[in-house]
Amino acid sequence: MFFATQDSWMADGTEDPRTYFAAERTFLAWIRTGLGLMGVGFAVARFSFFLREIRDDQTHHILHGNGLSLYAGVALVILGVGVNLTAITHHVHTVRALRAGTWIPGKVSSNGILLALLLALIGTGICVYLILMR
Repeated sequence: MFFATQDSWMADGTEDPRTYFAAERTFLAWIRTGLGLMGVGFAVARFSFFLREIRDDQTHHILHGNGLSLYAGVALVILGVGVNLTAITHHVHTVRALRAGTWIPGKVSSNGILLALLLALIGTGICVYLILMR
């Protein structure tokens, strides 16, 4: 069963390389997303250290945090690593499906939806934390 559209084929009967280039761009976008999550996770993990240094400099008292930003930062880094590993497997699967002619156009990106829901949940949790810790 072959689902490729007529647009994915060149006039000489060979497959249009732009289809593979589009898959490559999507793969690289997922890699950038994973790297961004890891970078933000690192910043969040180090944020409590930064606040502690500022407070210590202003008050000359050693303040100990609850470690929440460290755990949240590490969780975001792990999420970024997971996104990159998932991107690799999804890209390999997509290229194989394109090669075999079994790729189905218009398929919803369940990975994208799952990541968006997870980030919305994390964002909601951060909002609640910020409101409660004012």
